[in-house]
Amino acid sequence: MEVAGRGDDGAVRLRVDEADHRLVIHPGEEHANDYLGWGVRTPEAMDELAARLRDRGIDVQQEDAGLADERGVAGLVSFTDPYGNRHELSWGQRRHPGGFRPGRAMSGGFVTGPQGLGHAVLVVPDLAEANAFFTKVLGFRLSDRIVDPPLNAQFYHVNGRHHSLAIAEIPGMSGFQHLMVEVESLDDVGIAYDRCEERDVPIVLTLGRHTNDRTTSFYLYTPAGFHLEYGQGGVVVDDALWEPATYTSTKIWGHRGTEHREKLPFALFNQPAPAPEETA
Repeated sequence: MEVAGRGDDGAVRLRVDEADHRLVIHPGEEHANDYLGWGVRTPEAMDELAARLRDRGIDVQQEDAGLADERGVAGLVSFTDPYGNRHELSWGQRRHPGGFRPGRAMSGGFVTGPQGLGHAVLVVPDLAEANAFFTKVLGFRLSDRIVDPPLNAQFYHVNGRHHSLAIAEIPGMSGFQHLMVEVESLDDVGIAYDRCEERDVPIVLTLGRHTNDRTTSFYLYTPAGFHLEYGQGGVVVDDALWEPATYTSTKIWGHRGTEHREKLPFALFNQPAPAPEETA
């Protein structure tokens, strides 16, 4: 990744392609996920989605030009989902063709473009209720399910990427679990794995391959207190042909837990679900 700039609050913006930036690290008193960003194609599409949210009783804020410029987009609205996660909808992403210079030599680049950055996984207290919100209100499309007790998770796509969002049920809890970025070359996954070992970056799950999206990846524990999945080779969804499946395991091989697996993401113990009256 490349440091693309800094915000007035000391935030570090990270670039992985020609987009102005894809990740932002803000300074703060405690670890938390501040927001997730979702791009739409037109201002009309953003307004339509905002109206749909308002019709369901979700408070949607029209953000000013200053914040939109800070995010590198032409227009921006925000809302908080029933589980306390802030989401930002935008259009008109600022881009710099040929402007990405990775922090180290890479065999390829990051898989982004129309597929966006990667995926995020959220913890929710009730899978059925969360599924209804993300599919019927936001319009996400189900890719697959994994039911491997105690894991009960569903995966959603909004473009060709197998999933841009996954939700996992843990009764009484909500929050952010992990972020995934994808690279074009398996060599870059291996090099990143070596760098983590050489620099004593805690690896949570060893190299392995997932059942549902076929990604070969590993998981590391970041200084910000969440898991980062770094992978390659995810399948691309064609909605005309895709049929959601249910898997009984997360992995085909590998992904063995290490001694660092006890380093749980902050979301799993630091983000209690909102009280029922707050989500009605």
